Amino acid sequence: MSAARTVAARPWASIAVLLLLATTPAWTEFTLATFEADITVPLGHALMGGGIPAASSVADPLRAQGVVLRGTEPTVVWVSLDWCEVRNDAYDRWRAVLAEAADTTPSRVLVSAIHQHEAPVVDYTAQRLLDGVGLENALCDVAFSETALARTAAALRDALASAVTVTHYGTGEARVEDIASNRRVVSPEGVVSFDRGSATKDPALRDQPAGEIDPMLKTLSFWNGDAPVAALSVYATHPMSYYGTGAISADFIGMARDQRQAETPGVRQIYFSGCSGDVTAGKFNDGDPANRAWLAQRLHAGMAAAWQQTTRHPLEKVVLRTADLVLPLKNTEGFSEEEMLHTLKNTSATIFQRCLAAMGLSWRKRMAEGRPIEVAAVDFGGAQWLLLPAEAFVHYQLAAQAMRPDQFILTAGYGECAPGYIPSASAAAEGFNDAHSWCWVGPGAAEQMHAAMRFALHSAQE
Repeated sequence: MSAARTVAARPWASIAVLLLLATTPAWTEFTLATFEADITVPLGHALMGGGIPAASSVADPLRAQGVVLRGTEPTVVWVSLDWCEVRNDAYDRWRAVLAEAADTTPSRVLVSAIHQHEAPVVDYTAQRLLDGVGLENALCDVAFSETALARTAAALRDALASAVTVTHYGTGEARVEDIASNRRVVSPEGVVSFDRGSATKDPALRDQPAGEIDPMLKTLSFWNGDAPVAALSVYATHPMSYYGTGAISADFIGMARDQRQAETPGVRQIYFSGCSGDVTAGKFNDGDPANRAWLAQRLHAGMAAAWQQTTRHPLEKVVLRTADLVLPLKNTEGFSEEEMLHTLKNTSATIFQRCLAAMGLSWRKRMAEGRPIEVAAVDFGGAQWLLLPAEAFVHYQLAAQAMRPDQFILTAGYGECAPGYIPSASAAAEGFNDAHSWCWVGPGAAEQMHAAMRFALHSAQE
């Protein structure tokens, strides 16, 4: 059974919201397949969109991991990538190819990047623009991305043959200590800045209060009776201890995930970054390389505790709802189409500046073509999994929980990453949009995000 509903745009927002609802009868038997593929970029590949040195070594491999839940019509797929970002046509391409492999539709393939910085940013349109000015592979190697995608799709298809029955889903959460802190700090003179990065050397910035965070790590798990099959954990923080060395790495996130996997060899452990555009480890991390292992232990403790707190629930239905989201464009100085084209062609500009211009133009092209972002929520009855785009601020994760206090809400960020940072309304009012070049949205983004979230979550506030 399916139903569709279109909601008219509000006067203040150019947003069209489409809800796609699919339900299954209570007698449906669900199966789950898990998969993993190596997506480590080759040496010489650009990292973090060309903003840091290119890959010169491999500290640890990058992985694509996911689960395929069947029993619904069509199937739902979750995919977590150890990449910095996947944007625009590259994001659409990943969803389309994996959907074909899983015999489902792209709207039901939930792809999220963990956002490690010593990892690639992939945007095919932006790279084509860079190719046109002689900057081949400056942002990403499209051929390699296609190879990694094919490898991931093959792993997904192979996994379907070993799918197991799942009868329950589990929910668990635990507080994570001494990792997350908000970028926002206020000087003794009352000046607001967002200068507390992943590795913060200034003790005055580290000593500031943690600020707005979500301290809870949440885990959604799937079970066959008493036997666990997979655990999908979400926590809101930028996933870096240090970066800019050229050493490809999944960072402390990967270390914690690998430790949990070693402890539970029969349970696929998958990690997703929550909405953490404005959340870093900067209060607790000065960038000392030794801190990577320490942060991994803090995260691992949260994952293990959330697992211990898990409660199982019968898996009887799966409902997917999506909301089409159109975000306003940033039009301040330097961000018009003409100005970004000038920067793209300007041989005196840095390669990173030209990559940023190409990404901004790619985002504008998407909006000009009328291709909205899909905000997706998967509803299990007592819990929902929400996927939000790009570097959404933690405010949105907390707001999602407030919209559905009757349910266990897990919110992953870094879905379609093309908009860059998506600040809260208060951060935008404090000048965040204008101060950050990795932000391509303008005023009004928060209102449109909230509207899409309400419909996807089927909030009572609707």
